[in-house]
Amino acid sequence: MHQGNHRDHEGAKKLFELVKDVKVAMLTTADQDGTLNSRPMWNNEIDKNGDVWFFTKLHSPKTAEIGRDNQVNLSYSDPSSQTYVSIAGKAEVIRDQKLIDEKWQESLKTWFPNGKNDPEVGLIRIHPEQGEYWDSPSSTMVHLYGYVKASLTGESPKTETKKVNLA
Repeated sequence: MHQGNHRDHEGAKKLFELVKDVKVAMLTTADQDGTLNSRPMWNNEIDKNGDVWFFTKLHSPKTAEIGRDNQVNLSYSDPSSQTYVSIAGKAEVIRDQKLIDEKWQESLKTWFPNGKNDPEVGLIRIHPEQGEYWDSPSSTMVHLYGYVKASLTGESPKTETKKVNLA
C-alpha cells in the first residue's frame, strides 16, 4: 500500500481540519453481492500522513468485506457546524500489538471489555485517495440572513464545495 503523505495536496489540509473533531464517521464497505453496508465508527485518529485509523474486531462482517474488496468510503457529518465530508480510499486490516498499544484509549473498553491485549482487537487503516467537502457558514444569524436573502432574491446561501485528490 502506498505510504506517501496525502495531506500536501490542494484542499487536503482543510478537508482533514474539518473532520478532526467529528467524533463518528460512517464507514461504507461492499458485501460479496455488491450491497453497500455502512456502520458508525468512532473517529480514532488521522495520522501525520493522512491515513485514517479505527479499532475493530478482527472477525467481523466489515473486516471480511474489506478482505474481499478494500475500496471503502468514510462519511463525516457535523450539522451543528454545517460541515460534511466524504473520503474514498483503500482499507487494510492490521493486527500489530505495538500499534494497538500506541493508539489505544481507555474509552475503547466500551467495545473491547477485555482490553487492548484481546486477540480480537485489530486496526483498520484507510489510505485516502479522494475526498469532497461541503462547508457552510454555521452561525444562526448567518442561516437566518441566508433564509431571508433566499426568500427575497431566490438565491440560496453559498456553500464551499471542493473535490480533493488525496492520492
